Amino acid sequence: MVVLGRPKAVGVARRRHRLCYQQWKEEGIAPQVVFEILSPRNTQTEMDKKLLFYDRYGVEEYYIYDPDRNNLRGWLRGEDGLDVIPQMEDWVSPRLKVRFALSTEGLQLYRPDGERFLTYTEISHNAEQERQRAELAEQARRDAIPRLLQMDLSIEQIAQALGLSVEEVRTFAQE
Repeated sequence: MVVLGRPKAVGVARRRHRLCYQQWKEEGIAPQVVFEILSPRNTQTEMDKKLLFYDRYGVEEYYIYDPDRNNLRGWLRGEDGLDVIPQMEDWVSPRLKVRFALSTEGLQLYRPDGERFLTYTEISHNAEQERQRAELAEQARRDAIPRLLQMDLSIEQIAQALGLSVEEVRTFAQE
C-alpha cells in the first residue's frame, strides 16, 4: 500500500516499522493506493470483502494481480466509491504515475520516467555484481601498495592516491 502524508516509521523516535496500518491511529488518512498479489489460498469471498473494506475507508486506487493467470484488475475512486477500471493494459496510476503492462513474463511496472522497475531477482543480481566489483577494486588497491612502496612513495602519499586511510595502508603493507 502507498500512504502519502504519513511518516514511514512510528514510535517515540520513529524507529519502529509498522506491523500493520491502522487508519484510526494515522489521523484518519486512508492508504491512497493498495496492491494485492493473489496467492492460491485467496478466496473470492475474501477478495470481495477487501474490496468493500477499501471502498468504505476511502482508498483511491485498488489493484489485484493474479500471477497464476497473469491477470490484473483495478478500481479507481469515483463519485460513488471505487469503480472498475475497464481497460488495465497500459493503465497509468493517476496518483503514482506508474504504468502497468502485462507481458508474457507477467506484470511489468514502469516508472513515471518510462524506465521499468527492476524485479527482486534483478536487484539482487545487480547488488551481487556491485559487491564483486567492490571486492575486486579493494583487492587491486591492496595489491598496489607493495608496488607503490617499492617506488619509494610514503605511506601518506599512497593513502592519498588510493583513497585509503594511513592506518589501512600500514595494515595492508604489513600483510
